[in-house]
Amino acid sequence: MSIFGTMKTAVSGMNAQANRLGTVGDNIANSSTVGYKRSSTAFSTLVLPSTQGSYSSGGVETNVRYSIADQGGIQYTTSSTDLAIQGEGFFIVSDPNGTPYLTRAGAFVKDATGFLKNTAGFNLMGYPYGTNPPAAVVNGFNGLEEININDFGMVSSPSTAGSFPANLEKGAAIVPAGSKPSDNVAGSVITNKSSLTAYDHAGAKVLYDFYYTKTANNQWEVTVYRQDQSTNGGFPYVGVPAANLVKQTANLVFDPNTNKLQAGNYVPGSAGPPVVLPTGSDKSITFTDLTDGATPAQSIAIDLSDMTQFATAFTPGKGIIDGNAPSPITDVEIGGDGLVTAVYQDGGRRPIYQVALATVPSIDNLLPQNGNVYLPTNDSGVVTIGFPQAGAFGQIYSGALESSNVDIASELTEMIESQRVYTANSKVFQTGSDLMDVLINLKR
Repeated sequence: MSIFGTMKTAVSGMNAQANRLGTVGDNIANSSTVGYKRSSTAFSTLVLPSTQGSYSSGGVETNVRYSIADQGGIQYTTSSTDLAIQGEGFFIVSDPNGTPYLTRAGAFVKDATGFLKNTAGFNLMGYPYGTNPPAAVVNGFNGLEEININDFGMVSSPSTAGSFPANLEKGAAIVPAGSKPSDNVAGSVITNKSSLTAYDHAGAKVLYDFYYTKTANNQWEVTVYRQDQSTNGGFPYVGVPAANLVKQTANLVFDPNTNKLQAGNYVPGSAGPPVVLPTGSDKSITFTDLTDGATPAQSIAIDLSDMTQFATAFTPGKGIIDGNAPSPITDVEIGGDGLVTAVYQDGGRRPIYQVALATVPSIDNLLPQNGNVYLPTNDSGVVTIGFPQAGAFGQIYSGALESSNVDIASELTEMIESQRVYTANSKVFQTGSDLMDVLINLKR
């Protein structure tokens, strides 16, 4: 046995424990870092060839491992842009050079230029809403953009779709032909009326009047006009050229057993061609508004599928419609599916981005980088991009952060054990050194 070899073995043991202590130090230092994943050391033997009657001591090799796949605890905050992932997946972020990285650190804050930036200076990325991003992308970041909230400040959007339910009184009188609101003549018999506010291309509010007229048992006619196109606050609606008059009529048929909408179909109006709606499918009324001169013309579809006909008074439901007036953004909301919605000062909401998540086949083989981010490697496999709550991807929690997965008690235990083993290796080195002294002194 070589005494010098024994001393080298002891040195390798001390180096291994020094590496182990280094990972413990990193873990303890980052125990409060959002989304941090602990590192650890794994040892393997280094064996040297030995001959019969003579043993050659080898040593120990150190391999650093990262527990990236281990979930950290979820802690709730008061910021709507703080994000945590429950389950598999990583946020996709970019550095100032536009290089994409993966991270679980979701402490994002809107900076002065409108980007959602985390504490390490990386910008959150996502797909612009309405761009029809693919369901899953393998080994590519095409189509992703840095999310910028300021790009949507003071931007209006026209109304295109909504819903406007109501209960129509079953016992209402039948209105004779020639005196219905759809005839657009003075003296039209109004059974019931409600109005819905929408927005044009410039963000101006437009009020549409909905008239409900009973034409037969279990059958009603719904007619829509633009309120400001009336000359006297009611019929007739002839304040504009006939070509620009907003008017659309739909016939509704109710099931006498359930008193719910059974079918609906358009009848020809002064605007828009007649359209037949299949029974049990699309139960809505769509009208075209040419008033603001925008191209293409504004087309608004109102879902009527929740209409009912019970023996009680006319009760308009809560109308819901998209679009918004020009208004500054006051906040953003991020749903569990990653949908980023801008919240405007006037209470309007507009979806603007879809946050994507990424993963790899071997998560623990990702390469850690400064700023608590990761890069894919050959060992980790290629990146797959998808959406929260889809497939294997987890759910996003807004107003929450994922804490580090470091257990301080375990790290302190590791520290003590590392110290003891380091001391034991140093004793082996010291003993080898003493034996060398004996050999040297034999010459004396």
